[in-house]
Amino acid sequence: MTALAEEMKASQVRWRRNHLSNQVRGRQNKREYDHILPLSDWELNLWPGIATGTTSSLPKYLYDNRIRKHTGAHNLLSSWTLCANLYFPFRDLAGRSLLAGFLRESVSFDIDVVTAIELEYESPNPRLKPAVLLGETDGGRGAGQTSPDMAFEVQTSRGAGLILVESKFTEHHFYPCSGRKKKPAGHIPNPDTSRCRNPLAVLSAPQTQCHLNSWDRLYWTHLAPVANRDALASLKCCPAAFDAYQLFRQQALAEAFAQSGAFATVLSCVVYDSRNGDLMHCLRRSTGLEDIERGWQHLFPGKSHFATFTHQQWVSWVASHASDARADWLDYVRDRYGIGWAAADRTEL
Repeated sequence: MTALAEEMKASQVRWRRNHLSNQVRGRQNKREYDHILPLSDWELNLWPGIATGTTSSLPKYLYDNRIRKHTGAHNLLSSWTLCANLYFPFRDLAGRSLLAGFLRESVSFDIDVVTAIELEYESPNPRLKPAVLLGETDGGRGAGQTSPDMAFEVQTSRGAGLILVESKFTEHHFYPCSGRKKKPAGHIPNPDTSRCRNPLAVLSAPQTQCHLNSWDRLYWTHLAPVANRDALASLKCCPAAFDAYQLFRQQALAEAFAQSGAFATVLSCVVYDSRNGDLMHCLRRSTGLEDIERGWQHLFPGKSHFATFTHQQWVSWVASHASDARADWLDYVRDRYGIGWAAADRTEL
């Protein structure tokens, strides 16, 4: 566990003791922890404004859209829950207007309006489902397929746009490729993981050099035509191999969306905690990419683009541009996650 994860775990336990009456230890991976809530009480992990019974109820949204919540939703360190707490409350018109201004400033100047904020995104268009685009036939929203943590549907001067977002908190990487698992559920194990060590060979012949091809996955179908051979040649291994499988899959989905012609612009984004320096440099040792924030965009310079922003930037924007109607949320985010402004004068903490 990284220093940030240890620090945040301690702070979340303190927050729980100060704000929740329920102090029963929850279980995860067959062990009990102070920073884990009982599974049945996972809603205590939510900002009260999106709990059951509110007009912005997250549980109702999950039920109505047949979305499976994250298995760690009862973990106080859950990045999935942090994502819900920080962005789901802004699905109303005023909230989307705030978000549009922020995205215009931080991600793309071309964004005019945010029309929707969705969690565990899946396109409603049958031909744009992960099963069709990526060959992921066994999943649904929230499990077993590439469903970005969040998506912003936007309008630009050129037409409809889509921003896919992977949200992180204390994680130190984007997880290893499932094709390297010794016992992948329902799939044949990889007979030769050394193939992953030659990124140009994988790029040139994914049919024989990428084990995911034997699972009928189509990630390289979308990324190989737009890949930067020189950038990949500088890497120690396939970019998905050890620490960036989630980024790789989301980039493939973004590029597939962009190539479909259904959107004028598509971005693949990472939103992260600015205190988490380990995350942005997680590929340095294993893969040879020094900095994800500056380097990932050069690997696959296709029709879709890559961008990053931080949770701190978003909270700063809300504090600077929202009315006092968001004060309760700002106080919660500050007290819960240590992100925000002092209540008296909103000076940065």
